Amino acid sequence: MAAATAVPYWRLSAFYFYYFAFLGAWVPYWSLYLDDEVGLSPEGIGAVSALVAVTRIVGPYCWGALADRTGQRTGIIRWGAGLALVCFSLLLLSPSWYPLLLIIGVYSFFWNAILAQFEAVTLSHLSKEPEKYSQVRLWGSVGFVASVFGLGFVFEWLSLRWLPHVLLFLLLGIWLSSLVVSQRRVETSNAVASGPVSNFWRTVCTPDIAIFFFVCFLMQMSHGPYYTFFSIYMEDLGYSSGEIGALWALGVMAEVLLFVFMHRLLHKFTLRLLLIWTLVLTVIRWFLIGYLADSIAVLLVAQLLHAASFGSFHAISIEFIRRRFATDIAGRAQAFYSASSYGVGGALGAGMSGFLWEEFGATAAFATAGLVVFVGLVAVLLVQSKGEGVGLHGANRSVGES
Repeated sequence: MAAATAVPYWRLSAFYFYYFAFLGAWVPYWSLYLDDEVGLSPEGIGAVSALVAVTRIVGPYCWGALADRTGQRTGIIRWGAGLALVCFSLLLLSPSWYPLLLIIGVYSFFWNAILAQFEAVTLSHLSKEPEKYSQVRLWGSVGFVASVFGLGFVFEWLSLRWLPHVLLFLLLGIWLSSLVVSQRRVETSNAVASGPVSNFWRTVCTPDIAIFFFVCFLMQMSHGPYYTFFSIYMEDLGYSSGEIGALWALGVMAEVLLFVFMHRLLHKFTLRLLLIWTLVLTVIRWFLIGYLADSIAVLLVAQLLHAASFGSFHAISIEFIRRRFATDIAGRAQAFYSASSYGVGGALGAGMSGFLWEEFGATAAFATAGLVVFVGLVAVLLVQSKGEGVGLHGANRSVGES
């Protein structure tokens, strides 16, 4: 990176690598582990997943509020990672049902202290070059792909009972990488041009900011059918396990490529224009998967659009939060983004997709996902027509100017 003397690029990147490598091990294999090795019923697996979702809704904001009040973001990250590691290690004792729920609940609460606060720390280090966030974050996507692919081969030779050991190793990597990143004090507020607004809820209730979080909620809700049923859908259509894995990987690799070039897009185009195109491409993606998934050529295009539905949208969201929230409430802003979108939106999206899948089938589930994103697109266009959306206007500017 340019100006690398001021930015601990590889230390920041290492954290993202281990964090998303952990998710690459958890997302595809955890339910299989609970089924094959622990022997939980589908209802039991669903209860564990619901517990994790609840802590993802509540936890980030609690930790964000504490971080903003104390100013000790790196301390919270380190304690959160360390305590998550300790709690998760108790699973090696093969606990019974209720202790298992307790361990997962406590572990997940500490786990949710981590990412939102690390995002704020990363942006503090990138205060002079915030557009380069995507170049740091791309290593998380690399970690996810490496974990998914690597463990796919590993578990062909080893039993899934080793999954908790793998997850513990990656949690250790997260904790160790958190120890080498220090917190950077930012003297200049990155609030709107009219001056810093340090009241968190007053800022959230600003019309264009409220619409932004509503769109974030809708976007993650729309991913419910994809994250929950995409592999099952592909299997039903006759795709092999290798083809399904390649399709997942293609989406994440497209995301990585987008992160490489995202800083240039943020310089060249306004956030509003980038957001509109991201929403349009996401609508197209869900309709392609819903109606034309029997064509491998169409699926390849749809998976390449993961660069928009996740990569571009996440980068835009992080930049929007940087521009619109003062430094002293940045932790709560990142946490609120995580809880309202990935927490509430993700949970409702999973529930919506399950109902639609059971009652009406795959096409209806993905078509509904497309319509949900279309509602978000209309909301963005309406905000603009009323003269709002200050934070979505203008190309990327320095801290204090946006």
